[in-house]
Amino acid sequence: MTTLVTGIGELTTQDPERGTLQDAALVIDDELIAWIGPAASAPAADERIDVEGRAVVPGFVDSHSHLAFAGDRADEFAARMAGERYDGGGIARTVDATRAASDEALRALLARRVSELRAQGTTTVEIKSGYGLTVDDELRTLRLAAEVTPETTFLGAHVVPPGTDVDSYVALVTGAMLDACAPHARWIDVFCEPASPHAFDGEAARTVLEAGRAAGLGLRVHGNQLGPGPGVRLAVELGAASVDHCTYLTGDDVDALAGGDTVATLLPGVEFSTRSPYPDARRLLDAGVTVALATDCNPGTCSSSSMPFMIALAVREMSMTPAEALWAATAGGARALRRTDIGVVAPGNRADLAVLDAPTHLHLAYRPGVPIARSLF
Repeated sequence: MTTLVTGIGELTTQDPERGTLQDAALVIDDELIAWIGPAASAPAADERIDVEGRAVVPGFVDSHSHLAFAGDRADEFAARMAGERYDGGGIARTVDATRAASDEALRALLARRVSELRAQGTTTVEIKSGYGLTVDDELRTLRLAAEVTPETTFLGAHVVPPGTDVDSYVALVTGAMLDACAPHARWIDVFCEPASPHAFDGEAARTVLEAGRAAGLGLRVHGNQLGPGPGVRLAVELGAASVDHCTYLTGDDVDALAGGDTVATLLPGVEFSTRSPYPDARRLLDAGVTVALATDCNPGTCSSSSMPFMIALAVREMSMTPAEALWAATAGGARALRRTDIGVVAPGNRADLAVLDAPTHLHLAYRPGVPIARSLF
């Protein structure tokens, strides 16, 4: 079955060979893009969709989320708005709520959140565990996450559970927990944040990441969110696909990112929700670092699932151009997941597309908070 999508006022391909096309069309064959070109030259197809002059962009790639949870922490948000500082301690509340939820309840919450993402133009989402922190609960959340995405991340090393010492918990994460979870995950992650009394220092983070790599998992890192630390340089040294947050960077951190292939994934919704300084995206881009944008949708520090909102924040608060922010939210996210079949509209890639109720991608930043984006299918 082939489908012609025509009437595209502006098609942002993110393909260097094609760039941005006006009055465009594309043909989809079996969920893959088969043809791109001027609408006037479009070939025949079995079905036809006319988007009536709207803009079409690659579906957003949300490469960092924590959707597998139960419970609510709106009171913490209110407290932060009143001046309380975030240090990661609230994660334990979500762990308790998630452990208490049934499989059916968690499955329903995941389905609702994924639908919410797609309604805003996101077609690929990475989902982390990290709200179980026992072997059985981490395994359970990964198994449920794998029902809705192939991009699952084992984050047993989210925080150290209350009443447990770091060394014994790292031994559990890298032993029985990893053995149980690795078959259900593509990635392993660690909250490397010496500034938090609940997270992991560089030595513990290295132990977790090296164990995950030995188990065949790709590497991701939460790094440099609450203050300067070893997370960014550890991620680059070990060849992690992405290091996420990057709020506090030294010159050496930027140089390391510029000299490697680790993507700097920025999560501006967290800064919005915690009143923290925004990452210096301009500094990273000017240094030649590959930058991605993601939501970090989670119950504590960013309860937004909106990639268009992240684009607007990146433009308004992090000195990115609208084109740079859109690239980071699509092709950049794909690179953070080491995927070549998404994030770029090109023949042979997946037909994961977002349509905007607007004539140009500029409206993503121009109309913040307005629901103009949705997945085409």
